[in-house]
Amino acid sequence: MNLVVMAGDDIGPEIVTAAMTVMKAADAEFSLGLRFADIEVGMASHRKNGTTLTDAALQAAMDADGVIVGPCGMTEYPPLAEGGLNIPGTIRKRLDLYANLRPARSRPGMPDARRDLDVLIVRENTEGFYSDRTMYQGIGEFMPTEDVALSVRKITRQGSRRIAKVAFDYAARRSKRITAVGKRHVLQMTDGLFMGEAFDEARAHPAIALKEMDMDAMAADIYSRPERHDVILITNMFGDILSNLAVALSGGLGLAAAINAGDKHAIANAGHGSAPDIAGKGIANPSGMILSAGMLLEWLGLRHNKPAFQQAYLAIQAAVDAALADANARTGDLGGKGNTRSFADTVVRHLRNPKLQAVAAG
Repeated sequence: MNLVVMAGDDIGPEIVTAAMTVMKAADAEFSLGLRFADIEVGMASHRKNGTTLTDAALQAAMDADGVIVGPCGMTEYPPLAEGGLNIPGTIRKRLDLYANLRPARSRPGMPDARRDLDVLIVRENTEGFYSDRTMYQGIGEFMPTEDVALSVRKITRQGSRRIAKVAFDYAARRSKRITAVGKRHVLQMTDGLFMGEAFDEARAHPAIALKEMDMDAMAADIYSRPERHDVILITNMFGDILSNLAVALSGGLGLAAAINAGDKHAIANAGHGSAPDIAGKGIANPSGMILSAGMLLEWLGLRHNKPAFQQAYLAIQAAVDAALADANARTGDLGGKGNTRSFADTVVRHLRNPKLQAVAAG
């Protein structure tokens, strides 16, 4: 398996280095046969090549079996006309990565975690209210007069159907429960189409329970009664908001793991920003990036029928749990005394524990 590694900006190189330490250990422990290629992107690339993402870098991502992308400091990028390309966004569009998968789970040692939280948010990634994803040409926001701004929401039957299939696929391997989240009585046409496809897909999966919930009610319920939810099927903007809330309830944004996946490609891209204020200090929490890389292994294992990849993913999950439970290992944002490197080293130590590997294999 060939994986492209793009470190990104600010804390990106630090937490990607930590994630690669874990990935290389998993590769050795589970005989995965991984091959890694480092590709420079972001402002480091812009200084050399005049663009944050070269054509060669994009082609490498398209040719790879999977991609690991660190946080990118896009707010500091120059305009698009001057080479400031949105790296994950450009890759997402070219590879048609329509499913954004964001788990949130209560983990040992997290004092601020909401008990009984264990959800997988399945977020549609190519449509919705986001203005860069609604038009064939141009953007989905415009001003007909100087005093009026309008935004277009795009929901398609095809997009709704394929993300619903992903949600049911994951629910079948989890607790067979899906909550579809929207605001259908207000957004009657767009959410009506989205929910209609979800309930059409449900008819093909009678063993999986599907319920619908309004977004505002869901924001309260995931805090008050998180145990009621498992897989959450949701549109783009609502999913972006709810996933940040969910991971905050799991203990902190540093735990935000995510992959962007399509039918043939996937990238691991932690669900948090590049944190320029702490870049270079060695204190950034790498757990979200490590867990994202682990999710990529799971996706590859499912796609290519490679059980060892799925076992490695489960072992990484268990090793991160063990490290987070150790106050000397976890980073300061989670109330610990560790740093980026020491946390990764602790994860590797647990990953090499035969007892933990046996649990993952079982």
